[in-house]
Amino acid sequence: MSNTILVILFIVGYAAIALEHPLRVSKTATALLLAVVSWMVLLIIQGGNEIGLLPELSHHLSGIAEIVFFLMGAMTIVELIDTHRGFRVVSNLVKTKNKSSLLWIICFITFFLSAILDNLTTSIVMVSILRKMIDDKKDRMIFASMVIVAANAGGAWSPIGDVTTTMLWIGGQISAMNIIETLFIPSVVSLLIPLIYFSIKMKGEKIAESENDNEIPQPYSAHIFVLGILSLISVPVFKQLTHLPPYMGILLGLSVMWVITEILHSKRERKDLQVASVLGKIDLSSILFFVGILLTVAALQTAGILELTANWLEKTVPNKDIVVTMLGVASSIIDNVPLVAATIGMYPLHVFPMDDKLWEMIAFCAGTGGSLLIIGSAAGVVVMGMENISFGGYLKKITLPVLVGYLAGVGCYLGIYAMMYL
Repeated sequence: MSNTILVILFIVGYAAIALEHPLRVSKTATALLLAVVSWMVLLIIQGGNEIGLLPELSHHLSGIAEIVFFLMGAMTIVELIDTHRGFRVVSNLVKTKNKSSLLWIICFITFFLSAILDNLTTSIVMVSILRKMIDDKKDRMIFASMVIVAANAGGAWSPIGDVTTTMLWIGGQISAMNIIETLFIPSVVSLLIPLIYFSIKMKGEKIAESENDNEIPQPYSAHIFVLGILSLISVPVFKQLTHLPPYMGILLGLSVMWVITEILHSKRERKDLQVASVLGKIDLSSILFFVGILLTVAALQTAGILELTANWLEKTVPNKDIVVTMLGVASSIIDNVPLVAATIGMYPLHVFPMDDKLWEMIAFCAGTGGSLLIIGSAAGVVVMGMENISFGGYLKKITLPVLVGYLAGVGCYLGIYAMMYL
């Protein structure tokens, strides 16, 4: 009965998060409230025994803090690049006016950029670039939708490309080099299927000239772009060499950039281009949402609910490949952060060690499955708002080729795994 209260509370809270826009209540506020109330209920269930509960809370909080510090550092570096108009370096490389060629270029820039930055930031950057290149809203809808697909596929094979892969990496479920080696080809396959489909439909069509590029150049934009990218991609190398956690690597990169930008802009008196100013622009709401969700899932784990769920799944659907593939489809409806957080709690590391097939599939399916619906990923929701893409329009034009790509990617991963280990 006591666990039932926590489950009902989680379902109600989750529904409120999913219905954020109709209810007009921020999902961050709901997640934080859900987290605190869940731990209060857990304390009451245990008869007010805070002595046994507080060490558990502290243990979970230390792991969550690692993710939060990492995200804050990465988001600040990306925002610093954007403030310096550093992403113009990318837009200046794209010259073609052929729709099909442009789609391939945009998708592969997005795919690799997402692996370095993150899928949400990359989507914002690439859609901003598209606005300067394509005036026609119908054309831009297809391009923007494919940016979502490419960003999610690119984030799935990189330890820093998606918050869920970052969670798995920091949690010790996956290693950086292994996830790159095992998921790169399946991620490419999941992108190629819809990309080929839409490029065939666009074959021979040209894009009209656009005159939307009105951005004012900023000093040292190219230098900050290169420095920022190097800071981000050096984090896995830093972890490998020092064995310190990833958030230490990202804080090192941020501190170096902070010192350099202070020196570069001190004489120009451009405080708006310095880190102190940029810190006010990072999306703190998203970070607090992760904190709320992860604390809530931690409460469910402490209560033993996740272990019971894992045992039920084991008996009901013994094939974990099917379970994880279904999890990927579910991530197009339900936020993938709590889904992955729940699976981390359901499957202990001593049973499923680092780089187990289960964790690799979770990283791939949770990352790419979110592209099936426009509301299925943070990147999709943001692009939906930026371009006013309707849920129905995306479902009608984009979902089917993306689903084929997703299933092809899963099949590709299972095929490669069978050849390597079976």
